[in-house]
Amino acid sequence: MTLHVVPALTAVSPAVMVTNLRRAYGNRVVIENLNLRIERGEFVALLGESGCGKTTLLRALAGLDPVDGGRIAAPRRPAVVFQEHRLLPWDSLWRNVSLGLQVGNPRDRAATALAEVGLGDRLDDWPRNLSGGQAQRVALARALVQEPELLLLDEPFAALDALTRIRMHDLVRELVATHRPGVFLVTHDVDEAIALADRILVMRDGRIAFEHRTRGRGGASIARTELLAELGVGATHPAPAA
Repeated sequence: MTLHVVPALTAVSPAVMVTNLRRAYGNRVVIENLNLRIERGEFVALLGESGCGKTTLLRALAGLDPVDGGRIAAPRRPAVVFQEHRLLPWDSLWRNVSLGLQVGNPRDRAATALAEVGLGDRLDDWPRNLSGGQAQRVALARALVQEPELLLLDEPFAALDALTRIRMHDLVRELVATHRPGVFLVTHDVDEAIALADRILVMRDGRIAFEHRTRGRGGASIARTELLAELGVGATHPAPAA
């Protein structure tokens, strides 16, 4: 049973609202009575152990998976960036970025989006010629060219090296500040969540079990200690060097 409700959005509507969501696979309940609200312009990160339902929730928000109960109020076409860039190898970069874009000048729109991610000179290049970080930049451009009200990020930086991840974090912050979508990031990386999010959630037993607002509540070290404790990890693990 799919209960994915899309209301008429107004200027004050949240980017997404989830009420009493339930999702099960046979007798195994993955999400139970979950509630979530993300405002437009708000960056929310979700942490949790593997198998706790993080990606199941993201796919439900994207409209990719059905749910068994509850209500999701979200835009019809949220933008999604996955861990794999999923670029089409037979299409140029600008065609990948403009895929599905319903405008009269898709190449121009793609050129603007690629320039935003630092690849404005690569319109006619091919995915095979890109590094992993460059490919994820194109994936971000493809998501944001749609001017989405909701941007869903499913561990998009997990496969990148440390320096490339830092650069991608800076880029994402800039792009989100410019485009102002509501953002929902699924990640296993506590430090990534602290670096990017306005609000960090921990998922456990199919529900949101903990919430931390990163602004106005002391330093990152305090947030990290709290989050690691919620994830069942001892505080003896040092933060990575800056």
